[in-house]
Parts: sequence; structure tokens; C-alpha cells
Amino acid sequence: MSNVAFTRASALPFSSLLAGFVAVLVGYASSAAIIWQAASAAGASAVQIAGWMTALGLGMGISTLALSLWYRMPVLTAWSTPGAALLATSLQGVSLNEAVGVFIFANALIVLCGITGLFARLMKIIPHTLAAAMLAGILLRFGLQAFSNIQGHFVLCGSMLLAWLICKALAPRYAIVATLLVGGLVAWLSGEVVTQKITIALVVPTYTTPEFHWSSLVSISIPFFLVTMASQNAPGFATMQAAGYPVPVSPLIIFTGALALLFSPFGVYSICIAAITAAICQSPDAHPQAEKRWLAAVAAGVFYLLAGLFGGSITSLLTALPLSWIQTLAGLALLGTMSGSLHQALIAERDRDAAMVTFLVTASGVTLLGIGSAFWGLAIGGICYGALRLARRA
Repeated sequence: MSNVAFTRASALPFSSLLAGFVAVLVGYASSAAIIWQAASAAGASAVQIAGWMTALGLGMGISTLALSLWYRMPVLTAWSTPGAALLATSLQGVSLNEAVGVFIFANALIVLCGITGLFARLMKIIPHTLAAAMLAGILLRFGLQAFSNIQGHFVLCGSMLLAWLICKALAPRYAIVATLLVGGLVAWLSGEVVTQKITIALVVPTYTTPEFHWSSLVSISIPFFLVTMASQNAPGFATMQAAGYPVPVSPLIIFTGALALLFSPFGVYSICIAAITAAICQSPDAHPQAEKRWLAAVAAGVFYLLAGLFGGSITSLLTALPLSWIQTLAGLALLGTMSGSLHQALIAERDRDAAMVTFLVTASGVTLLGIGSAFWGLAIGGICYGALRLARRA
């Protein structure tokens, strides 16, 4: 067995190894700060957040390795970045136990979607323009934070924005990585990094007993489920199909949803089919032969596992860095998602009014009957959508 393992490892091209490493680095650089904010909003301690990061890394590593080896295709999984953004804005005032209940309910819905084959049909029921508008409304706060921090942290945030702009023009794939590195360096040189908080330690995820409350299940779980399916899983499958890898939808939804459901009490809020990071491992740069690009995904799975083992170190680093660094990085990382969502929301002229209502209600942060703005944005926007469609037919 050891000889076989050595032969396979030695046969892994450097380009595939590098692609897997870059995919994981981009994923963590663009989203870890958002997950940190979501966990903090639920009142999680630094140790508990470290446990979340450990469990998420292990979950993504296991699923990426299992699916890529089974299908011999570059199947990368990821956490839901739009879902984390929704949680960061919705979990304020929600206990950690209730947050875990939200994860369990949403992941159970995902598994049910896969078992029944309702995924494609469910996405057709909800107008794509309204789903995109809801996501844009959720992400608006993050986009504003990326620029509002300039007022009090001009050098740090200004340097991050400049690094992002230069790299976006010259090497767009690595813009967030460059932003992360430049921001970290400036924060270090200016003495804003609390080095005493940086530790290298293995953190074992802790079990959190879930609590279920109808208000959070309706106002958080359902919008989170919809955002995850429409903005993470759907683009993930579309990316694979566009790259020439026709994977079966329902089995992958069941597997990733069930794994996330199993790990939910340990902080795994979602495990989805990756889109942006998957494209890195599905490109010719990962391997000249399309049928061997799954090797890059296998490399990514191993790096996910390593990142999971050192989840505590990643969390301590985020805790040591200034909040303005985290908020600016998160905002810039989500700019592409937000602009794409706005484009999709407003692309159909006849749906623009309903989409704008959905966007504004969601962005307002209004809470009615204990239910958050994401649900009401979709509900009120849906009413406008139906009423305006009926009026045009009359």
C-alpha cells in the first residue's frame, strides 16, 4: 500500500499541486473573515470559532477527496460564502445553540431536496431575479464596510484597496490573495497586529446542543437554504458542466448536505459544490489533460484537511488582526458576487421594480414578527412580482 501511495503521490504534477493549493488559499482568503463575523454574531468564543474552522476544513477535505476519487472528476466542495454573509447579518441576538438549530434545519432541507430531486424545480419556483436581489441586499452591508473603514484607517484600508485594484487589473484571480497579504503586512508594520493572540494549536471541535425556534427557522434557515442552493450549489454545478464535467446532481447534493448535517453541531453550517475555486482546478493550468484534472482537486482536498487541522491557528490570526482589515477584505472579496447579483436582479426590465423592492427590503434590516429582512424581502418582492405580472396580462 505504501508503494502504491508513493507512486500516486510522485505522479502528481506540480501544476496540479499548485492549482489545489491556490484554490484552497483563495477560498480561505476570500471567506474565512466572513465566517469569523458570522460566528461572532452568534456569540461564539475564539475557541469555538477555531473549532468551527477545524470542522469546516475537515468536512471540505473529506468531501472533496471522496467525490473526486469516486467520480475521477475535479469536484471541489466549499462552504457557502453568500450563506456566511447572510448568517453574519442575521445571527445577531441569536444564541449559539439556536444557530446550530438553524444549520441543522437548512442542511436537512438540502438533503431533502437531493432525495426528492426537487432542486431544479425549486429554483424555477422562485424567480431568479428576486433570489439575486435578495442576495445583493444581504451583501450590501459588506460592500459598504469595505469603504467606510477608510475614514478611520486610511493607510491600512487604502493600501488594501490599491493592492486589490492593481492585481484586479493585472492578475484578477489573485486579487484577494494580494489584498490579504498587503493588508496583513501594513497592519504588522503599523503595530495593529496583536501578536500575543497568535498561536499555533490544534483545536478539537466541540459539540453544541441545538435549539429550534420557529422564528429563526423561518427568518434565517429558509433564506439561508435558498441562498445556498441558488448562489452556491447552482453556480457550482453550472461551472462543472461548462468545464465539461457532467456530474450527477442529486447524489452530490445528498452527499454534501448529509455530511454538513452530520457536522452541523460542530459548526459546519454548509458544505456545497464550489464554483470559483473549482474553476481553478478545472482549468488547463491545473493539468493539460482534462481527464486528469481531478488530481488537482485531490491536492485541494489534502490542503483542506491541513487547513482544518490548523483551524485554531487561522482563527487566532483573524483575532489578532484589526477588525477593519477583516471587514475590508470581506467586502472586497464579495464585490464580484454582489455586482453579479445586481446584474442578474436587474437584467429583466419587466422584473426590475419587484427586484428593487426585494433588494431594498432585504438591505433595510427590518424585522417583523421576529422574522428577519431576508425573508421579508423575498416575500414582499414576490407579492410585487406576482401583482405586476397579473397587471400586465390584464
